[in-house]
Amino acid sequence: MMAQIGKVIPEFKAQAFHNGEFVEVTSESVKGKWGIFLFYPADFTFVCPTELEDMANHYAELQQLDVEVYAVSTDTHFSHKAWHDSSDAIGKIKFPMLGDQTGAITRGFDVMIEEDHMAHRGTFLVDPDGVIQVAHIHAGGIGRAAKDMVRNVKAAQYVRANDGEVCPAAWEQGQATLTPSLDLVGKI
Repeated sequence: MMAQIGKVIPEFKAQAFHNGEFVEVTSESVKGKWGIFLFYPADFTFVCPTELEDMANHYAELQQLDVEVYAVSTDTHFSHKAWHDSSDAIGKIKFPMLGDQTGAITRGFDVMIEEDHMAHRGTFLVDPDGVIQVAHIHAGGIGRAAKDMVRNVKAAQYVRANDGEVCPAAWEQGQATLTPSLDLVGKI
């Protein structure tokens, strides 16, 4: 199954490096709270540590929003530990780093670069039911900004909690939303 908006995440089971330990993370264990799946090409690279450090810098805010972050690459959980222990940037990470050496999770989210056996820069926001609400895919040379995902989380949570309302472009928490109706057609 390919990951798509409105679809349940693919089933998976993986070993992760998290808070100094190796732990198992499954598609079932991530349900019950919001989740960000942050796919990246490889450990010990160039753009990847800048993105992961940026996400680590926003992690406390995401935790306050009841969001867990899952970093995923086709490296092993052992490689994640070695990278975490040797890099100041990666050492800031407090969220699980999933090892996907078979590529099953990466393929399940449809972000595998088959010829390289590495992931595209894919970011997926998953609701507590395990349903994908946001999906972004970036080319390898384009780094992501965690603040964009924080805004997406707030918008997705608002829409989930306020049936019938939608968030317009560049919406920030506290700003006006829209209630789609015939009265708005042609007026925006």
